[in-house]
Amino acid sequence: MKFKNELISGLLIKRYKRFFVDIKIKNQIITAHCPNTGSMSGLLSEGNKVWISKSDNPNRKLKYTLEIIENGETKVGVNTHSSNKIVHHALKNNLIKELKDLSEIKPETKFGTNTRFDFLVFRKNYKAFIEVKNVTLSRKKKIAEFPDAITTRGLKHINELLKASKKNYKIFILYLIQRDDCNSFTIAKDIDPAYGAALTKAVKKKLNILCYDCKFSSKGIKLNSKINLKI
Repeated sequence: MKFKNELISGLLIKRYKRFFVDIKIKNQIITAHCPNTGSMSGLLSEGNKVWISKSDNPNRKLKYTLEIIENGETKVGVNTHSSNKIVHHALKNNLIKELKDLSEIKPETKFGTNTRFDFLVFRKNYKAFIEVKNVTLSRKKKIAEFPDAITTRGLKHINELLKASKKNYKIFILYLIQRDDCNSFTIAKDIDPAYGAALTKAVKKKLNILCYDCKFSSKGIKLNSKINLKI
């Protein structure tokens, strides 16, 4: 996924009201949109280097959007709206070895009455739903975790995927680790025990789990390589 314009760097001052961040750029302080409703645990220290995008839309109240936070030497992608774009690019370019040679990719596809999955994909011998989860949390060295807060929406997606499995769809959750410092992934069962229990049961009922990290630059974010799963 490429950014429309090259990102601008600054220093984080603070996040507030969930959706706002104040950032210092040279001698100027600007307010940017924070497109991440999670806790962003461990990422919000004052003075952290950040990367923001600038919108060309004259009707936007906030011209800037927070895209990446640097925590020490680690880059972390915090824009949850970028996740599907990164995965869509990866699917189209055969970067996910478990999902290569697709004949069709349909983003944001409805299932049932009240559910939309991130992707419906078709291959010669099957059709599959894919739900993408953006991962930013890491509390132990080199281990990425999800979720960073209780996720009733995530729990619903597990249950809906299992319903799809009964209708002959293959089902996947792809955990997109928008970090460049982790080599394994696990579920934060202490943060959301219900989600952890539901996922463990779902894996025994044909749910496929994929974990991939990302590669960063000021021009874009790209799906990088598969990392180990520990649940």
